[in-house]
Amino acid sequence: MTTIPDVTRPAGEELDGRPGSDGQSPDLAPEEDALVHTPGPLPGASRPKTLARLALPPVVLGGALMGLWYLISYVLLEPHRRFLLQPPHQVAEVGFLDWDNYSRILKALWNSTQVALIGLGIAITIGLILATMMSQAKMVERAVFPFAVTLQAIPILAIVPLIGFWWGYGTTARVIVCIIISLFPIIMNTLFGLQSAERGMHDLFTLHHANRLTRLRKLMFPCALPAVFAGLRISAGLSVIGAIVGDFFFGKGEAGIGQLLRRYANLLDGEQLLTAVIMSSALGVVVFWTFGWIQKLVIGKWHETEVLG
Repeated sequence: MTTIPDVTRPAGEELDGRPGSDGQSPDLAPEEDALVHTPGPLPGASRPKTLARLALPPVVLGGALMGLWYLISYVLLEPHRRFLLQPPHQVAEVGFLDWDNYSRILKALWNSTQVALIGLGIAITIGLILATMMSQAKMVERAVFPFAVTLQAIPILAIVPLIGFWWGYGTTARVIVCIIISLFPIIMNTLFGLQSAERGMHDLFTLHHANRLTRLRKLMFPCALPAVFAGLRISAGLSVIGAIVGDFFFGKGEAGIGQLLRRYANLLDGEQLLTAVIMSSALGVVVFWTFGWIQKLVIGKWHETEVLG
């Protein structure tokens, strides 16, 4: 009897198209076999591990710092010098759980927040305008850059008397301090971002006869967004510092958190002083994370850099 060859597939080839000499599955290495046949993890199966990996390090470090705090307060400090660093539970009792004290700190913190946001908004506007002008004209960049560096290098405490002479000792002076401190990172990061577009993309826009405004709007600003947001996050934290420093030296108007810090330090009120310091730090963290969240919303879908927080 004549055997009819199998014409549905070539000899030595499996049904799934992979090579095999006898129609059997070829031998796979253990790693490859596990990679092929092992089903993938169920969605959300590793989420607890991920959360534990993210939350465990700061929790452990926070517990260690809390233990060190108790050690310094109860062991290293003598009882008559314990006002220098009160234990955590006493700080919480006097500063956070006493509503009269805590509400006073919250009101002062809100006043400092308003000053910081006003100064940051003005700094962002000035910084973006100057950086855009510097990116469009080398002459402007050569003229502005040395003064921007000088402004950043001047110690703010050295010009506090001048600010008081020119703008008084109220809210305006505090806003000026915020602008001076937070302006430089916005200018430098925005300028760097605007100049980071690839030369090939510039050549493509030139080939299509794109004007300067189109090139700026469709090429340079999209490429600059990651650097711009990096500068905004830095300046946001600096604006909070500027508001506190300005409030510390300019005492007229509504009291901010800086005035409370000075008052509690003069009264040797360690509990409320530490509470004010903790709340000031929390304000800086919140502002920093807020701009990080805005960055995720704006460029998180197409930019590969991971945004912390």
